Amino acid sequence: MIRVAVCGAAGRMGRALVAAVQTQEGVKLAAATEYPQSSALGADAGELAGIGKLGVMISPSLADVINHVDVVIDFSTPAATVAHAQLCQQNGVAIVIGTTGFSDADQQALNAAAQQVPLVCSGNYSVGVNVTLKLLALAAKTFGDTVDIDVLEAHHRHKVDAPSGTALMMGQAVAEALGRDLKEDAVYAREGHTGPRDRRSIGFQTLRGGDTVGDHTVFFFGEGERVEVRHVATNRANFAHGAVRAAAWAVARQPGRYDMQDVLGLK
Repeated sequence: MIRVAVCGAAGRMGRALVAAVQTQEGVKLAAATEYPQSSALGADAGELAGIGKLGVMISPSLADVINHVDVVIDFSTPAATVAHAQLCQQNGVAIVIGTTGFSDADQQALNAAAQQVPLVCSGNYSVGVNVTLKLLALAAKTFGDTVDIDVLEAHHRHKVDAPSGTALMMGQAVAEALGRDLKEDAVYAREGHTGPRDRRSIGFQTLRGGDTVGDHTVFFFGEGERVEVRHVATNRANFAHGAVRAAAWAVARQPGRYDMQDVLGLK
């Protein structure tokens, strides 16, 4: 039985993860954590998730429970996730990361941890999104430099980073298929007199509002036609089940940095 720790267990995604762990065969919830000032500390993780008492209480520190788990699932904040990845590195524990908004320095720290333990990091654990990434690569390779490309994404009003990690994954899939560098070609805002569009640019537009779980559309604008590749998430359960699937997969892997495409065998 694979023992799982969920970090950020009191949040919306954390509660979905706790519930998802209980539905997957071969895994069990062994620990759950929250930040030290959380009002959820000491509460039963199962009761918070609405699935009944599990006997796993919310802890303020992953360090207190790291010796009792085989893999950590972390959907928290960049600073907390980096600290948790380093703790996993020190203790030989696999980690699955769904946090987004990392800096270059954060990414370097995650890469260092992945030299010692299996580390799965993805902006989206939905099977549907990862299939969409393959479709985007196919479309980009087929159209080549004959179209203009923009990514439009919408999320709930509480999301703090923009563009979303999923939008960036989609932009990266397109850029790689075209042999481009997303850091050089991404355009995140248009205002005023911008002049004609550079065909090499990959645009990103962000919407925030209401309780939108996740809505992503990539536009391929051609002359006389337009292709749209869209993925819409209507609840968080698909992300949670994908992350738990990744956790079970990661435990048996060699140290290294992986993503959901690896988990699904899409590479």
